Amino acid sequence: MSGQFWGTDNIGGYMYNDELSDVLRMAMQPMTRFRQLCDAKDAASKGLHAGEEYNWNIYSDVETQGTTLNEQTAMPETNFTITRGSLTMNEFGNSVPYTGILDDMSKQPVTEIINQVLKKDAVKAMEAAAHAQFDATLLVVTAASGTSATEVTIETGGTPTATNNIAFSNDHVKNIVVEMKERDIPTFDGQNYLAIGRPRSFKDFKDDLEAIHSYTDTGFGMILKGEIGRNYDGCRFMEQTGIASEGWTNSKSDAIFFLGEDTVAEAMAIHPEMRGKIPSDYGRSKGVAWYAVGGFGIVHNTAGAAQNRIVKWASAA
Repeated sequence: MSGQFWGTDNIGGYMYNDELSDVLRMAMQPMTRFRQLCDAKDAASKGLHAGEEYNWNIYSDVETQGTTLNEQTAMPETNFTITRGSLTMNEFGNSVPYTGILDDMSKQPVTEIINQVLKKDAVKAMEAAAHAQFDATLLVVTAASGTSATEVTIETGGTPTATNNIAFSNDHVKNIVVEMKERDIPTFDGQNYLAIGRPRSFKDFKDDLEAIHSYTDTGFGMILKGEIGRNYDGCRFMEQTGIASEGWTNSKSDAIFFLGEDTVAEAMAIHPEMRGKIPSDYGRSKGVAWYAVGGFGIVHNTAGAAQNRIVKWASAA
């Protein structure tokens, strides 16, 4: 049986001894950021009793663009196409059972500690589920030939063919932003695109970024969690450590996601919540769990990536 027990030191017994500190110390926690970037908010209020799927329609431009008319020709006619995106709701959760005697004998509050570690687990689990949808983008970009310090190669199949073997630079940013503008990808915040990656990915040009207080009205009060600055090509940058490094060859760079508007939808029927197990075995068997019902889905992911809003700095190995 998994769980926490009084009779085994490292899974329960250490919670009391004669010199035990009253301070609760927790393991280091990563910076979780992807979930806050799920900006398709219309799915967030799905609620209960509405089925397991959430769907949305994506309408194309008209097939034939309008033009000038002359008096004796008929009005031209055209049409547009509709594609459908969807996400499926799933159950999420985890639990820690514990014995009644552990709760009775422990100097430190067992349920409080379990609540804390499970809340952190819930955050990380939801972060991973959100990231998986950002990572499903079909637009991927690498340094040209894998080693160019300036030029980039963009591909639309979701899988890069080149191995990135150079540090990420301001020149790469400039070319990625130009590509996003050429594709008419709308900006994330109405003015700027957004890039998110691990701290090591930005170290070579971090000092060149525009200071946060120079482009927000009230300084730190208006930035995103983890934001470190903006470059002059119109891209804001933020760091995350909640998703592990992809471990590319030679470790000269790592995955970075460039975001426009309308990235990923989050639909929740039951937002993450803590639940207590009904005690059994006459109160000797207890437990705490977190539970949620929801899902995440990339909003634009049509074949050819014509409408994609996410560009991933990626590598084949």
